Amino acid sequence: MVKNKPQMQSNSLMRSFWCAGVGLAHVVRTQRNARIDLVIGLLAIILAFLLHLSSVEWAVLFVVIGLVLSAEAFNTVAEVVVDLATGGEYSEEARIAKDAAAGAVLMTAIVALLVGVFLFIPHIISLFTK
Repeated sequence: MVKNKPQMQSNSLMRSFWCAGVGLAHVVRTQRNARIDLVIGLLAIILAFLLHLSSVEWAVLFVVIGLVLSAEAFNTVAEVVVDLATGGEYSEEARIAKDAAAGAVLMTAIVALLVGVFLFIPHIISLFTK
């Protein structure tokens, strides 16, 4: 259950943001890979700052970081919903659903890595060729 929930109307915009924040906090708190992705994203932001990325490169970086973290959140949703539907009991369909969701996260992370290579490598090379 949600602790320290602010007193708000159930249909308020503030409550929607509160619930979204609680959901994101749950993902980061309970999912090891989400924490890893968050740390890697923060390291990429530090590197981008040091390499003086352009505005467009910053935008691409933030989009990719957001996609990876969103994929982790959706993977958590899939796992919880599958567990609710199966009562926690094993089924081949449940395994496939969970594996597919995890595969989507993996694909997103691979694409993010490739984007990082294309963003950072030219800047790193230029540091050594000046």
